[in-house]
Amino acid sequence: MIKSNNNVKEQEIIARFAKAMGHPTRVAILLFLASQESCFFGDIHDELPIAKATVSQHLKELKEAGLIQGEIETPKVRYCINKENWEIASKLFADLFSVYATKDICC
Repeated sequence: MIKSNNNVKEQEIIARFAKAMGHPTRVAILLFLASQESCFFGDIHDELPIAKATVSQHLKELKEAGLIQGEIETPKVRYCINKENWEIASKLFADLFSVYATKDICC
């Protein structure tokens, strides 16, 4: 299971998503965006008690991982969940956690 090329590719993808979600502020941003159709940078910044530059860095990490997408609507940037990658992440994480759920192991 671990050595197939397809599984290695999936493991790399899930690791990229997990790394991007590895900060509480990024999780907060994802939760906020998931509850909206889309929103502007200022809406996100108003929701979080941190500096604009810090919000920008977290948005950049989430965007590079493919979990969110941004669209420039001069002079603002509108962000939303990247639906396609969100569904991929959901499936991969569900598959990951289901591996152990089917085992009857106690250690």
